[in-house]
Amino acid sequence: MQRLSEFIVGLVFGMGLLLSGMTDPYKVLGFLDLFGPWDPSLAFVMGGAILVGFFAFALAKKRTSHFLGGALSLPKSNMIDKRLVVGSLLFGVGWGLAGFCPGPALVSMASGQSQALLFVGAMVVGMLGFEFAERK
Repeated sequence: MQRLSEFIVGLVFGMGLLLSGMTDPYKVLGFLDLFGPWDPSLAFVMGGAILVGFFAFALAKKRTSHFLGGALSLPKSNMIDKRLVVGSLLFGVGWGLAGFCPGPALVSMASGQSQALLFVGAMVVGMLGFEFAERK
Protein backbone atom coordinates (compact mmCIF):
# COMPACT_ATOMS: atom_id res chain seq x y z
CA MET A 1 0.00 0.00 0.00
CA GLN A 2 2.87 2.37 0.82
CA ARG A 3 4.49 1.97 -2.61
CA LEU A 4 1.14 2.48 -4.34
CA SER A 5 0.51 5.70 -2.43
CA GLU A 6 4.07 6.90 -3.23
CA PHE A 7 3.45 6.20 -6.90
CA ILE A 8 0.11 8.04 -6.88
CA VAL A 9 1.58 11.07 -5.09
CA GLY A 10 4.49 11.17 -7.55
CA LEU A 11 2.09 10.86 -10.47
CA VAL A 12 -0.08 13.71 -9.17
CA PHE A 13 3.02 15.85 -8.61
CA GLY A 14 4.30 15.14 -12.12
CA MET A 15 0.90 15.88 -13.65
CA GLY A 16 0.78 19.16 -11.73
CA LEU A 17 4.20 20.09 -13.10
CA LEU A 18 3.07 19.30 -16.64
CA LEU A 19 -0.24 21.15 -16.34
CA SER A 20 1.38 24.24 -14.84
CA GLY A 21 4.05 24.33 -17.54
CA MET A 22 6.88 24.05 -15.03
CA THR A 23 8.57 21.33 -17.09
CA ASP A 24 9.30 23.94 -19.76
CA PRO A 25 12.67 25.49 -18.89
CA TYR A 26 11.85 28.61 -20.94
CA LYS A 27 8.83 29.27 -18.71
CA VAL A 28 11.05 29.10 -15.63
CA LEU A 29 13.73 31.26 -17.24
CA GLY A 30 11.01 33.74 -18.24
CA PHE A 31 10.13 34.07 -14.55
CA LEU A 32 13.76 34.56 -13.56
CA ASP A 33 14.44 37.14 -16.29
CA LEU A 34 13.33 40.34 -14.57
CA PHE A 35 14.69 42.59 -17.32
CA GLY A 36 13.23 40.71 -20.29
CA PRO A 37 9.72 39.49 -21.06
CA TRP A 38 8.91 38.56 -17.46
CA ASP A 39 6.44 35.68 -16.93
CA PRO A 40 4.89 35.81 -13.41
CA SER A 41 3.03 32.48 -13.71
CA LEU A 42 5.67 30.61 -11.68
CA ALA A 43 4.97 32.94 -8.76
CA PHE A 44 1.36 31.70 -8.72
CA VAL A 45 2.49 28.07 -8.83
CA MET A 46 4.92 28.73 -5.96
CA GLY A 47 2.26 30.60 -4.01
CA GLY A 48 -0.13 27.68 -4.36
CA ALA A 49 2.56 25.24 -3.22
CA ILE A 50 3.41 27.40 -0.20
CA LEU A 51 -0.27 27.65 0.74
CA VAL A 52 -0.77 23.87 0.53
CA GLY A 53 2.50 23.26 2.39
CA PHE A 54 1.58 25.70 5.15
CA PHE A 55 -1.59 23.82 6.01
CA ALA A 56 -0.01 20.39 5.47
CA PHE A 57 2.82 21.15 7.91
CA ALA A 58 0.40 22.67 10.42
CA LEU A 59 -1.54 19.38 10.34
CA ALA A 60 1.62 17.25 10.38
CA LYS A 61 2.93 19.00 13.52
CA LYS A 62 -0.17 17.82 15.39
CA ARG A 63 0.27 14.17 14.35
CA THR A 64 2.63 11.41 15.45
CA SER A 65 1.92 9.05 12.53
CA HIS A 66 1.29 9.52 8.85
CA PHE A 67 -1.95 8.56 7.16
CA LEU A 68 -0.76 5.02 6.36
CA GLY A 69 0.12 4.38 10.02
CA GLY A 70 3.91 4.72 10.07
CA ALA A 71 5.82 6.99 12.43
CA LEU A 72 5.94 10.63 11.38
CA SER A 73 9.21 12.38 12.10
CA LEU A 74 9.73 15.98 11.05
CA PRO A 75 13.17 17.62 11.06
CA LYS A 76 14.03 19.15 14.40
CA SER A 77 16.91 21.39 13.31
CA ASN A 78 16.31 24.93 12.13
CA MET A 79 19.99 25.83 11.97
CA ILE A 80 21.29 27.63 8.89
CA ASP A 81 24.85 26.47 8.31
CA LYS A 82 27.45 26.78 5.57
CA ARG A 83 26.38 23.55 3.85
CA LEU A 84 22.77 24.73 3.60
CA VAL A 85 23.77 28.12 2.19
CA VAL A 86 26.23 26.66 -0.34
CA GLY A 87 23.73 24.00 -1.40
CA SER A 88 21.01 26.61 -1.83
CA LEU A 89 23.30 28.80 -3.91
CA LEU A 90 24.29 25.86 -6.13
CA PHE A 91 20.64 24.91 -6.57
CA GLY A 92 19.71 28.49 -7.48
CA VAL A 93 22.55 28.89 -9.96
CA GLY A 94 21.72 25.57 -11.63
CA TRP A 95 18.04 26.45 -11.77
CA GLY A 96 18.80 29.85 -13.24
CA LEU A 97 21.23 28.53 -15.86
CA ALA A 98 19.25 25.49 -16.97
CA GLY A 99 15.64 26.35 -16.12
CA PHE A 100 15.24 22.96 -14.43
CA CYS A 101 15.12 21.77 -10.87
CA PRO A 102 15.16 18.04 -10.04
CA GLY A 103 11.41 17.26 -10.10
CA PRO A 104 10.55 18.99 -13.37
CA ALA A 105 13.78 17.69 -14.92
CA LEU A 106 12.78 14.08 -14.22
CA VAL A 107 9.30 14.65 -15.63
CA SER A 108 10.76 16.39 -18.70
CA MET A 109 13.29 13.60 -19.20
CA ALA A 110 10.50 11.01 -19.10
CA SER A 111 8.68 13.00 -21.78
CA GLY A 112 11.75 12.86 -24.02
CA GLN A 113 13.35 16.31 -23.67
CA SER A 114 17.04 15.96 -24.49
CA GLN A 115 17.94 19.05 -22.41
CA ALA A 116 16.42 17.36 -19.38
CA LEU A 117 18.42 14.18 -20.02
CA LEU A 118 21.62 16.25 -20.01
CA PHE A 119 20.53 18.06 -16.83
CA VAL A 120 19.62 14.83 -15.01
CA GLY A 121 22.93 13.28 -16.07
CA ALA A 122 24.83 16.28 -14.67
CA MET A 123 22.70 16.13 -11.52
CA VAL A 124 23.55 12.45 -10.99
CA VAL A 125 27.26 13.15 -11.52
CA GLY A 126 27.03 15.96 -8.96
CA MET A 127 25.26 13.71 -6.47
CA LEU A 128 27.86 10.97 -6.91
CA GLY A 129 30.63 13.55 -6.57
CA PHE A 130 29.10 14.76 -3.31
CA GLU A 131 28.87 11.20 -1.97
CA PHE A 132 32.50 10.59 -2.93
CA ALA A 133 33.62 13.83 -1.24
CA GLU A 134 31.63 13.01 1.91
CA ARG A 135 33.37 9.66 2.28
CA LYS A 136 36.84 11.23 2.05
